[in-house]
Amino acid sequence: MFKRTTPEEQPQPVSLERVTSVLGPGINWSGNLGGKGGIRIEGTFEGEIRIRGLVVIGETGRVTCQHLRANNVIVAGALRGNITAEKLEIRSTGRVWGDVVTVAFATEEGAFLRGQVRMEEKVELEIEETPLTAPDEPEEQKPLKGRQVAGE
Repeated sequence: MFKRTTPEEQPQPVSLERVTSVLGPGINWSGNLGGKGGIRIEGTFEGEIRIRGLVVIGETGRVTCQHLRANNVIVAGALRGNITAEKLEIRSTGRVWGDVVTVAFATEEGAFLRGQVRMEEKVELEIEETPLTAPDEPEEQKPLKGRQVAGE
């Protein structure tokens, strides 16, 4: 009557609350960041950020982007650009120059924000999740991206 499931059978939710990638101190990156997961930036980044997950700008992080879009954003370093996020936290060492659209907003004493804050009941992040290959592409024709097979 009741089915007992083992831990292997239970679906494991993908955590959007943890860091899965790090841009370390001393690293300068220019380009676009997108995808699903969490990233911590301790170096210098310039470009566009669209992450379904967590973005942490560490104390040594310096980010310049026209518009940062993510589910959760924590700023302990410096960010120049607008932010759209479900949750935004600016720590005491955090500095933000730009406008904010968010559902939840928190700051610590000493945090800095130069811009406007607009609180909404819900925000549209406008983050597209694109598949690596087209759905009609046969399995054997899928290109190997970023991997090398033994014997090549």
